[in-house]
Amino acid sequence: MSSGSAVNGVGASEVAQFDPKTAEHMMGWLRPVTKRWYRSEVRGLDRFPHGGALVVSNHSGGLIAVDVPIFAVDFYDRFGYQRPVYTLTHDLLFKTPAAEALRRTGYITASHSNSKEALASGGVVVVFPGGDYDAYRPTAARNTIDFRGRTGYIRAALDAGVPIVPAVSIGGQENQIYLTRGQWLAQKLRLKQLIRSDILPVSFGFPFGFSAILPVNFPFPTKVTVQVLDPIDIVAEYGTDPDIAAVDAHVRQVMQQALDELAAKRRFPVLG
Repeated sequence: MSSGSAVNGVGASEVAQFDPKTAEHMMGWLRPVTKRWYRSEVRGLDRFPHGGALVVSNHSGGLIAVDVPIFAVDFYDRFGYQRPVYTLTHDLLFKTPAAEALRRTGYITASHSNSKEALASGGVVVVFPGGDYDAYRPTAARNTIDFRGRTGYIRAALDAGVPIVPAVSIGGQENQIYLTRGQWLAQKLRLKQLIRSDILPVSFGFPFGFSAILPVNFPFPTKVTVQVLDPIDIVAEYGTDPDIAAVDAHVRQVMQQALDELAAKRRFPVLG
């Protein structure tokens, strides 16, 4: 796709707004951050399938989650910018001044139709089933896969006829100390009605100490490692009418096993 009429044309879909040149420019800015501050590694891209694929990952880092930039920098270095990486994203992000730039770099509103269109185009779609609930998991549960019971990603892969590619990351949840998701506080403040969020997480970091999202603490320079796992062909393994709960349990099990293995090799928090 190019940056011409597809981006600027009236009625252009979010998927069609991806621009390889913008993505390449953005990766140029992000690469020093991911490689120097986070000392990031992405392992297992050699096993990545051809064509469309749904990358299913845990989500880490709270407000400053860097899962997508870390994955995208290495993915584009290996496969080039003609193979787009799309990220299913909360629509609140598109109500900011950065909305156009985000869409041009592959961020799309999290919806079934957007996912299906992106996958049908041969793109790679990244989804975090656990969303912000996962990204703000307490430090004590930093190495736990928790999708909060969400299984829509399985239907998205089935409808598009693409494999699921599980990926796990470790280190991102060490960028500060996460104390609680603050669901009780969010309920008291009626955040569900205001911003469609049922959490108000409390963390501790530098330089402000305690934070309930605001003020924003600076992230520790934690080492982040991403492990891409073997693709899962749902139909080949479970048939055309699979038990969704069984597929979900299998995906989470292989992810948890991989995350446990990464955690066992990690010597120190932040340092890696």
